[in-house]
Amino acid sequence: MSLSTKNVVPLSQARARFSELANEVKSGTEKVITKNGKSYVALIDAARLEHYHGLERAHIQLALLDEVEKGLADVRVARTSDARAVLRRLRRKRSR
Repeated sequence: MSLSTKNVVPLSQARARFSELANEVKSGTEKVITKNGKSYVALIDAARLEHYHGLERAHIQLALLDEVEKGLADVRVARTSDARAVLRRLRRKRSR
């Protein structure tokens, strides 16, 4: 969603018009509240925020699955090391 200038509101105005802005947001509009001319916070519908959080969780899960896939590919071509042996080598290096 692109923002128009009517959806960018200075903090001083947001304080005075909070109920009105909340109703607009509930109707589907997102607002960006500015402070000293710079983006400060956003006002969005709670259901949309939950949706965004769900998308973020899904993205994290997909990234983890991608890493699992890479790990399984390493196992298939025997590009692995014994973890205990690697830890022993690291400990020896540190003690030198």
